[in-house]
Amino acid sequence: MNAFSRRGACPALSAPMQTGDGLLVRLNPVAGGLLPKFLIGLGESALRHGNGIMEVTARGSLQIRGLTPASARLLAMEVDALGIAVRTGVPVETGPLAGLDPEEVADPRPLAERIRKAIEDAGLTQRLGPKVSVIVDGGGQLAMDAVTADVRLAAVRMDAAIQWKMSVAGDGQHAKSLVIVEEDAARDIAVAMLRMVAEKGREAHARDLTERQLRSLASWHSFAPPSVLPDISPSRGEIGSSADGRPSAALVFGATSAISEGGYQGAISPLEGEMSGRTEGGAVERSRPPIGVFDLSNGRALGIGLPFGSMPAGKLIDLAQSALTLGTTEIRLAPGRTLLFLGQPAAANQSLQQAAATLGFVTNPTDPRTRIAACPGAPACASGRIATRDIAETIAAEDGDILDSSFKLHISGCAKGCAHPGPAALTLVGGENGAGLVVDGTAKALPAGYRPGYEAARGIGRIAAAVSRARLRGETTAACLARLGAAGVTELYRQE
Repeated sequence: MNAFSRRGACPALSAPMQTGDGLLVRLNPVAGGLLPKFLIGLGESALRHGNGIMEVTARGSLQIRGLTPASARLLAMEVDALGIAVRTGVPVETGPLAGLDPEEVADPRPLAERIRKAIEDAGLTQRLGPKVSVIVDGGGQLAMDAVTADVRLAAVRMDAAIQWKMSVAGDGQHAKSLVIVEEDAARDIAVAMLRMVAEKGREAHARDLTERQLRSLASWHSFAPPSVLPDISPSRGEIGSSADGRPSAALVFGATSAISEGGYQGAISPLEGEMSGRTEGGAVERSRPPIGVFDLSNGRALGIGLPFGSMPAGKLIDLAQSALTLGTTEIRLAPGRTLLFLGQPAAANQSLQQAAATLGFVTNPTDPRTRIAACPGAPACASGRIATRDIAETIAAEDGDILDSSFKLHISGCAKGCAHPGPAALTLVGGENGAGLVVDGTAKALPAGYRPGYEAARGIGRIAAAVSRARLRGETTAACLARLGAAGVTELYRQE
């Protein structure tokens, strides 16, 4: 067992991370899914060796919490004994229905595997930080738009050909567009970009690349044959060029050569001007929640969510046992803190859905709990200052009507903001003064107002009542909150 990973690293099975409730490990099966009996086995291990809490993360990873140094080693041995191969290295992620979705533009798995191999061949795994990631999105019913990554590749259909739209640093809506290329060039540019990131150090991400580096990446493929890749200078990390401004033919993948100070900047990515060719499926959309029934090429999948991404291991065991009895052959982890059940007869989906609802899982994509991000909080986590899950359940039950698709509520037990590192419309954060409110910010921001933790849900209720009164016809909660203003919203929260 390696030394424990620091906070901010990825808590792999071999490097558990210290958290407020003990050690945490994260599992990503190489196969992409688990047999029901394997999920049952993992649940039993979580009960034996952890605190009995299991989670599915926003990116679709399985987490087991509350481990000790000794029990983490035992858990790793049991995972190995189950025969579950766990993915390591730089995450190269595909959608949860990859290869099964009749609506996807292209199966992303072959390209993802080629990128994984190229990353290993280039020796980048140890040089890149643990949070650097790649997404290869084939589109379809469960596209990966909501998941952030350093490098994004999304399948688009241009005339009769499948090509890959590449973008940098963000989710499907906010990532910076780079170029549209064929599969070979997409692989090469993705790895070249990661080489550039690696040269900046293990704390670096693709967002740290310069505009010049991005222009170089976008332009070299127009002149170089598929086998040619830019080499990365240790000092500048940019693409070299020959005297005529074209990328040098000497810059072969894996070779070492100097970088010209005047790297080629003449070509413009199609995404920076008019896009050539007709595209289908290339527009950015916020994909539907992975909850409910999805038609597959062969059968149907049923998506079931974990409330706030977390459930007691015993309830996951019960659900997996029901799935096994009903004929489920595979359970896939999905972004959005959900599980996808595959292989069962279509007639069994309703029974499985009912069993999940009885156990407390999320079975409706409009469930208000899907709009709330909440960490374990107190008393489960020693760092938690407020009972986040109790607050979240109360708000969802009493004020769920304001939790529309425009709105995200984050409830954090402390200022670390583990459940939702980015900004949210409203954030409740536990501290010495109780439950603080941050408007349009993160848990790390200074709260504008406080209430005792046990009254936090009541404060959000005040805001919800004001939104219900003030909201115009067709207006979203986010737009209404913006009209009310941060100061007005904070004053509502403080009111007795």
